[in-house]
Parts: sequence; C-alpha cells; structure tokens
Amino acid sequence: IAAAIQNLTQLENLDLSNNSVTGELPEFLGNLKSLSFINLSVNDLSGSIPQALQRQGVLLHGNPRLISSFSKPHSKKLRVPIVASAASVVILVAALVVYLVFRKTKLSTVKAQSMSQPFIELKNKRFTYSEVITMTNNFQRALGSGGFGHVYHGTINDSEQVAVKVCNGSSTQHFKQFKAEVELLLRAHYTYLVNLVGYCDEGDHLALIYEFVPNGDLKQHLSGKQGRPIINWDMRLRIAVEAALGLEYLHTGCTPSMIHRDVKTANILLGEHFQAKIADFGLSRSIPVAGETHVSASVVAGTPGYIDPEYAETHQLSEKSDVYSFGIVLLEIITNKPVIDETREKPYIAQWARFELNQGEITRIMDPNLGVDYNSPSVWNALELAISCADPSSTKRPTMSQVVSKLKECLENLRAASELL
Repeated sequence: IAAAIQNLTQLENLDLSNNSVTGELPEFLGNLKSLSFINLSVNDLSGSIPQALQRQGVLLHGNPRLISSFSKPHSKKLRVPIVASAASVVILVAALVVYLVFRKTKLSTVKAQSMSQPFIELKNKRFTYSEVITMTNNFQRALGSGGFGHVYHGTINDSEQVAVKVCNGSSTQHFKQFKAEVELLLRAHYTYLVNLVGYCDEGDHLALIYEFVPNGDLKQHLSGKQGRPIINWDMRLRIAVEAALGLEYLHTGCTPSMIHRDVKTANILLGEHFQAKIADFGLSRSIPVAGETHVSASVVAGTPGYIDPEYAETHQLSEKSDVYSFGIVLLEIITNKPVIDETREKPYIAQWARFELNQGEITRIMDPNLGVDYNSPSVWNALELAISCADPSSTKRPTMSQVVSKLKECLENLRAASELL
C-alpha cells in the first residue's frame, strides 16, 4: 500500500479489494481522520493488523496471512485472578433478571438512548434531524415513496446531492427495519450499488441518506415514461452486465453475503453516465452460513411477477431467488413487456418468452421501440440466459457469477460485430 496515501487527508473511502495487494498494513491508515470506509478484502496482505484499524472495523476477509494482535496469547507474566463468591453469583442473577426485563422495553426507550449514542459506530455519517431538514430544504422536493417511507432530494454542503429516505412510522418494527438496512448498507459498498452517505436516528426521526442517482430507474427508460429517452440495445446489455455485477457482489463479495429479495427494473437506478446501481436493500437478508442452503422466511417478500415461485411455495430463500428475479429483469430489458399481462395467453413474462422462444420468432420478442437497431445473435444469447435464470427449479438456474460471465460474453460479441460493420 503506497505511503503517498497518507497525504490524502480528505480521503473518505478506500476500496482495494480483489487487487492482489501484498505486504504489511501501514499504521497511517488508522490515523486518517476522514477515512470512514476501508475494504482490503481478498488480497495477500501479511503481518499484524494495527490496533487502530481493528477498532475501525476495516474489511480484511480473504487475507489468510494476516495476524490480529488481539488474538495473540497473553504474556505469561500477565495473570488475571478469578474470584468466585456467593455475592458474585447473586449479582449475576440480578443482572440477568434486569436484562430480561429491559430487553422488552418499548421503542421509545431505545430511541431515547439513540439520541445520545449511535447504535452503529460510523465516523462522519450520523446526521441530526435539523441537518436532515436543512439538506432537504424542509423536504421540498419529493423523489418518490415506498414501503419504508418517502424519499426526498437533498444537498450536503451545497455541493453533494443526496436522496433522503424518511421513515413514515415509529413502531418497533420500523426501527428494526431501519437498523437492519443501515447495517446491511454499511457492509455493501460497491460501484454498482447505491451507497449509503449517512443516517439519522434522533428520537422518532429515522432517515437514510444515500448518494443521489440522477437518471431515474431502468423501468422508466424502458417504457419512456416521464420523458425518459429510450435506451438502445448496446446500452441495455451494458446495464444488464453492471446490474448483474452488483448482485454478484452481494452474493459473493460481502461478509456475510446477502440476498436482495426485491430485484426489479424499478430498483436498478441509472447514474450520470447511465451506470447501473442496485437500490433498495430494505428487504435484504444474509445468505446462510456454510453447510446450509437456504434461509427460512416466514413472510414472502418481493414484488409480484418477480418473485421466485419456488421461494413463494416453500418459503425457502436462497441466492437463486435473486437469480430468478434477475432473469425477469433481463426479459424486461429484451422485450419491454409487462412482467404480468392477463391479456396474454401466457400471463407471466417467463412463460410467454419461453413459448415465443420455442416458436423461433425473434421479432415478436424484441422491444418494438428498437426497430431493427439490435444484434440478433446477442439477443438470442441474452434471451436463452434469461430463460435459464427464470427456470422454475432453482437447481437448474446459474449463479450470478455465471450470469455475469455470459452477459459479458454477449456484450463483447455485440461490440465485435459492430466493429465489423
């Protein structure tokens, strides 16, 4: 890790994951006060971890040669006496009783505590409610709404645009969902995900502050709604690759890995240069630990038309549920047809596309808005991939890593064909 980094005193995020970085961790990384996120996972770092970095919560998984100084055995000269007495037993029992009583404390108590101390240690990312009012200009510009609450446009320091999601409830369930979403977003920091800028948990006021993604969502651009321009086939395929990379990161790059649970075109936002970013982690769940194959979900979450039918029937959730939903997204990208249309002989888009694919007539499948502006072989390859992702049986679906590989191949072949014209 270059020593010159210590001169970047305003650096806030450092992501060197998957870069074959070698050598020891420098002490100066723990001394950069503005640095709030460090990801050095999946490299070949060695030596001990500076205590300042251990306290900071830097991501270091996938570096087997690193040694935590906290895990070293204590010197033989250090002896800690253990005293057991009847009095200590009484104290422990009393403490347990107090804990069992207070664990049922109402949300108001939790929130009162949160006003003085954040539930998550996060440098420079916790905002007061007055700051939220200021950045949104008293919630002047609404961007949309969802199950969690309303979303407003905001500006930090008159320069950085943000999207502020304000919780519309004050129940214990809302607070738990809010806390879970913050914790998930803090772990998921990647180019193709909508990143968290900060949060507010002051009293009854709960808000999440995200980076602002200016070009709306993919669904709007496919349909041309709200005056959005129709995007061409090359750009659609690139967006599909980037969205797939975002999901692949959730499945394989986070620790622990995550299942999104609500993958759809409305949750794929487009940046300034139409770069895809996966949004809305409010429903996300951690992927099971090694040895397990699924997560049991008491309530089926997601959007009708995108929900994995196997998950809907069994309530057994896995990363293949996201793969199914992404297959539906890919079908939308190709066809620009509704995911559910009761006027069709095959109402669900996967069933309809599978039927049309067997007929071998691509013009009935491809979005008519594109006219003849597409490459047929790349469409066929993408369509076959979408159908395999949306297979009713999860065991027959590819992984997101396999999806990424196949989509990249489609895009490379498309661009190679364009160069020959």
